[in-house]
Amino acid sequence: MSHRAGATQGCLLRGIYLEPVRCPINWPEPTMLAVSPLLRELFEYLAGDLANAERLRAESVVFDLLRPVRAVPIGVRMPTDRRARAIAATLTANPADERALAELAAEVGASARTIARVFQRETAMSFGRWRTQLRLRASLPLLADGVPLAGVAARVGYSTPSAFVAAFHREVGVPPARYFAASPVYR
Repeated sequence: MSHRAGATQGCLLRGIYLEPVRCPINWPEPTMLAVSPLLRELFEYLAGDLANAERLRAESVVFDLLRPVRAVPIGVRMPTDRRARAIAATLTANPADERALAELAAEVGASARTIARVFQRETAMSFGRWRTQLRLRASLPLLADGVPLAGVAARVGYSTPSAFVAAFHREVGVPPARYFAASPVYR
């Protein structure tokens, strides 16, 4: 199944491929997992060179430990128009940038109206909503690292923690404190 993964910081990625016919789980789409310390160690173990019997036993335990993350992923589609893409790159580099669309558009030689239409056409959302989604996505690693809410809000462009919490709850359906609570992600 086609899918995409990414990271906000340097990481080591390991691909563990399991025989679909042996897997008792039938999720209809790519699903994020909560990775407990035991599951992480089993993934490390499976990345090694194993005899078939050892692999089958370890995979059986992995299947027992797979738990979906109930948090809603926050995706941000990037525009392809060169002007809108330049604005997107600027805001991705600094989600707290407070400049209005008119100012950002002027920097790339376009009108705010033109850029607004491009964002709507290419991302299927208004520029304002796209910017909110970008800021919320940028907040996730900070929240996961335990950065205090006031710090998260300031770093992603909200003047107060309550404004950040309100936007997060409105867009995601749960407040930031509950986003990871139902599905812990272990390191």
